[in-house]
Amino acid sequence: MDTWKLIFWLLIFVVFYAYLGYGLLLFFLVKIKRIFGKKTEPGYDEASLPEVTFIVAAYNEQDYIEDKIRNCLAFDYPKNKISFWFVTDGSNDRTPEIVESFPRSENQQIRLFHSPERKGKIAAVERVMAYVETPVTIFTDANTDVNPAAIRQIVRHFADPNVGAVAGEKRIAMNEADEATGAGEGIYWKYESTLKKWDSELNSVIGAAGELFAIRTSEYRHVPADTLIEDFVMTMGIAMRGFRLAYEPEAYAVESSSASIGEEMKRKVRIAAGGLQTAWRLRSLLNPFRYGLLSFQYISHRVLRWTLAPLALPLIFLINVSLAIEAGPVYQILLALQIAFYAFAYLGYLFERKQLKIKAFFIPYYFCLMNWAMYRGFFRLVAGRQSVVWEKAKRAG
Repeated sequence: MDTWKLIFWLLIFVVFYAYLGYGLLLFFLVKIKRIFGKKTEPGYDEASLPEVTFIVAAYNEQDYIEDKIRNCLAFDYPKNKISFWFVTDGSNDRTPEIVESFPRSENQQIRLFHSPERKGKIAAVERVMAYVETPVTIFTDANTDVNPAAIRQIVRHFADPNVGAVAGEKRIAMNEADEATGAGEGIYWKYESTLKKWDSELNSVIGAAGELFAIRTSEYRHVPADTLIEDFVMTMGIAMRGFRLAYEPEAYAVESSSASIGEEMKRKVRIAAGGLQTAWRLRSLLNPFRYGLLSFQYISHRVLRWTLAPLALPLIFLINVSLAIEAGPVYQILLALQIAFYAFAYLGYLFERKQLKIKAFFIPYYFCLMNWAMYRGFFRLVAGRQSVVWEKAKRAG
């Protein structure tokens, strides 16, 4: 019985640390660093701003692409120092035509790179990276809105030669009419953004999201064509070569929440499969003797959530049932709390299907959704059914 108690509490610690404990520890580590460290603000003067290539990978985005072009042209950055490249591989709607025919002025550098064959996002990026000559390359998605000051806020970090990439902030547009998944997604990304800010302040961001990030072009390396979360792998490869990944919350990309639970689940499952694939391919990063603090952050922020935490949840429940019978009232109370938590999650699921918006159930519902997606992602990955050519998830209007 004592062995099972030990296992039970170790599993609880794993789940707590993966989702909350690391955040608390990170908060205190950053506070200590602020006391003893000296913070400097990097930046360029106006004449020294670097030239930038801004790449938008788009697949069948005819409903969004014109707005995206206008969004790009509104950036507060010298027009003669930024080029906009739209890569539309595989698009068979009007996306390439809209880009090609968009009115241009003399100082607007818009280029279309189209191929009829669809091989996935990283293959499209690799195809055009060979032509990039600017010192900084920025990537974004076609269905996001980027704030006008984003480019200036991002490139200032590259004045520090130790910075190899910069992650922008992902924001989810929410309103009262959003479904439970949308609210849960928004809350999750607010928490993630806070962790990224602290990660960056302590040492380095652990990977960038594809909605908005930048790299030092000279540090781009080949990414295998079957990579499922290419933005994360690309930027972590730069970190593994000794560069910092900075985080810039004042450069943000806003997108709508998923249109439904089914659409959100599609997205979560493919990201889960990509996370597990990455955990295996970047397994050398698990060695703290080689990568030091970066390994600690990677394991704490990502690997535990991709592996041990989802495995621990059902084991915690099953062991708790046994301990509640054999070991007394403490374990009975814990079992009751677990049952209540999962009941809240299930109610969140039922209310979402009936389009009832009860925010008290958003967090347990989304938490269970994320962890169930890890299991589905694992089975899709081992079965070879997760293609690098992802099916787009529909977004709320």
